This record gives sequence, structure tokens and C-alpha cells, in this order.
Amino acid sequence: MLRFLRTQALICTVFCLLSIGVIAAKKSSPDQNQASTPVLRGQAAFTDAAHESPGTRRHLTVGDLPAPAPDQAVDNGPSMIPRPANAWPVAPKGFKVELYATGLDNPRLLRVAPNGDLFLAESESGKIRVFRGVTPDGKPQQTSVFAEGLHQPFGIAFYPSGPDPKYVYVGETDGIVRFAYKNGDLKASGAAEDLAELPGGGRLRGGGHWTRDLIFSKDGSKLFASVGSHSNVDDSDTHPEEYHRADVLQFTPEGKFVKVYAWGIRNCVGEAINPITGELWCSTNERDGLGNNLVPDYVTHVQEGGFYGWPWWYMGGHQDPRHLGKHPELGPKVITPDIILNPHFASLEMMFYQGSQFPAEFKGDGFACEHGSWNRAQRSGYEVIRLPMKNGHATGEYEDFLTGFTEGDGQVWGRPVGVAEAKDGSLFVSDDGTRSIWHIVYTGK
Repeated sequence: MLRFLRTQALICTVFCLLSIGVIAAKKSSPDQNQASTPVLRGQAAFTDAAHESPGTRRHLTVGDLPAPAPDQAVDNGPSMIPRPANAWPVAPKGFKVELYATGLDNPRLLRVAPNGDLFLAESESGKIRVFRGVTPDGKPQQTSVFAEGLHQPFGIAFYPSGPDPKYVYVGETDGIVRFAYKNGDLKASGAAEDLAELPGGGRLRGGGHWTRDLIFSKDGSKLFASVGSHSNVDDSDTHPEEYHRADVLQFTPEGKFVKVYAWGIRNCVGEAINPITGELWCSTNERDGLGNNLVPDYVTHVQEGGFYGWPWWYMGGHQDPRHLGKHPELGPKVITPDIILNPHFASLEMMFYQGSQFPAEFKGDGFACEHGSWNRAQRSGYEVIRLPMKNGHATGEYEDFLTGFTEGDGQVWGRPVGVAEAKDGSLFVSDDGTRSIWHIVYTGK
């Protein structure tokens, strides 16, 4: 009897240990628990392009920011080179990167129409181009110029939302226009309809940041237009050219100006609507001239009426030393962004992933393109990053996703600008360095 009990106890012990091992293995699986991914924090989270690699996560906070060091500010623009024969963007394991389209003219923002067509702003030549489908060798099945003769087009939005939009809206550098549209149109059926003027460009005060993104609120009642600042850090009290700049402006779908939705956002290049919370988000370029690690670019949800600091203050209630003593009442009102990126990344278009092709843990996460630095001794950016979310809210971390656009000696061959989700859940990324569009597909291999 005693031998039998001992045998039973041994069997139970072995079974329990095996069960614990299985549970532990499940918990440690990267598909099941993203918390297992190492996160670089504090000073270790500051990076350069040579140390960016898919899967690396970083988490910066306002407590990690150094004191201003204007003497460290540099002009270190990229040395652009043709893509070397053996160079290719690097994605995480299980993803394949294909070259979808080449020979483009300043490819910038990307948006996907409800029917799956890919719309691209070719800003310098004033065109909106359309790509349809993917051939077996990874190229477009059809291409067409949807519209041309535009003023540095950038933002593209379809209205109303849903499967059957009636218009394509385009954010020009000096205004908002729209074209009549029906599913499958490869060319505009008529001329552009002028809806509203925006600060900048030929019709109003020119100069400064020229991109104008457009996006509709989740219910379609609000049209948000992002307008970057005219300058790096001019006092907007005394520089009239900054009027209604460094803002997100709200319009009706018919183009009637409603109000300044949020302000002090130096350059909200990319806009997106969080599909879970319905909040407006911005991918933002911050100011230059305060040192290698100031001021960080950021990605954040945008509070209605919120103040984000420019030009007098910046995140964490820090006053810009070039404006000491000005607007002390605004210091406590500066909103700290959700995701603090490395400084001078030049964060451009962003989006939220809603597909099912990528692993399940990607759903609801954001992606943003980092065009790359110039005001930093350490060359950084030149990548696409992933923005982990939890129930629609940022964790504060970001993760390198698509890298490899630089050579070891600091030369640059690719600069990501736009990112969009295809109807099948793959991603497209525009690159104005190689004048191309890359296609990222998950194969699991």
C-alpha cells in the first residue's frame, strides 16, 4: 500500500511539473505575451540608426530629457546615395518585404480607398496617383494618375466613410479641395472643388512646413486639417505668419472653418483616428536647435482644446530658453504626449492596424514612418516603427519594425514617408529616398 501511494505521488508530481512547464512555455511565447520583449529605458532608449533593429523596444519619459544644450545643435543632413545592390529593408522574422513600385516622383502620403485601391500623393509634381492590385511578381496590376496640377498635395481622405464614398478630399499646402468619386475611379471625373483656404503656400502666407494632412472624425462630422508652423520657434505673438499654424484646424465636411481644435503642435504631419477610442492622433515633428536629445518628436492622441507647448514650452512643463519669461500661465497647461520618440526622428504618416494578416497582437497597434534626422550628431530615424497599444491606449513604448535604410558609414539610401494598410492586411510604405513603394507581407516563415 505504501509503495502504491509513493508511486501515485511521483506520477502526480511529474504531471504537475509538466503542466507548469507547458503553462510557462505558453506565457513566454512572443505571440502570447509581448511583455517578454526587452524594453530599453532611460538613457539607453536614445538611439541612432546603426542600433535600430526590428523588435527592439524603447520607452522614453520626460524624466529622461537632458537640459537644453544649444551648443550641441548641428546641421547633419543625410548624405543620400543610390540603394546599394545588396541593400533591402529589414522586417521582423516572419515578414517579407517586396519592392512594389519604383520610379515615382517624390512619393509621400499613402491612403487606401474602400475598394482597396492605393492612393499616393506625389507632392512635388502636384499629382495624386492610384495603384490597383498586386501581380504574382509583386507589382501593381494597374496604375493611373487620378489628378494633377495640385499645389503640393499631401493629405488624402475619402468621404463619407464606409464602402461607398462620394468624394476624395486632398490637402494642398494652401487649401482643401475635393473631387467627385465613385468606387473604382482611376481618374477624377471632373475638376477639383475648392472648399477652404489653409495658411501657407501661394494664396496666403507661404513658407515653413508645407504638408497638410486631412482626416475625418469617426462619425464623419468633423474634418481635421493639420497645419505646421512657419518657423522653428518664432514667437507667434509677434509673427503674424504663424496665425493658425502649429495647429490642428477643424472644418465641416463642406469646408466651413469651425475652430482651432488643438494648438502648440509644431508640425502634426500625420493624422489618424484611433478605431477603438475614436480619438484624433498626430505624428509630430518637434523643434530644433536645443541639442542632440531635445526636443523629442512624438505620437499622441490630441485633446480638443489642448495645448502642446510650441513655441514657448515643451513637454514636461519645460520652457524653451529662447522664450524665457513668456507666457508663464501656459506652463502648467502643456500636455505630455503619449509616446515620446527619439529627438529629430522627423515622424511623418501614421496609422492604426486593423487587419488580420499580421499576428493577432498587432491588431489595434499603430505604425509611424520616421523620415530621419538632420539636427542631430547621431543619425537616427530612417525606419518604420510600431506603436504598441492596450485597449486603444498607448503603452508609451515604441518598437523598431522596418529598418535597414542606412549604410554603416552613416550614408542613407531610403527615407520612409507614408504607411497604409492594404485590404488584405499587408502594409505599403512609401520611400522618397528610393522613389518607391515597399510592400510588407506576413508569411510566418
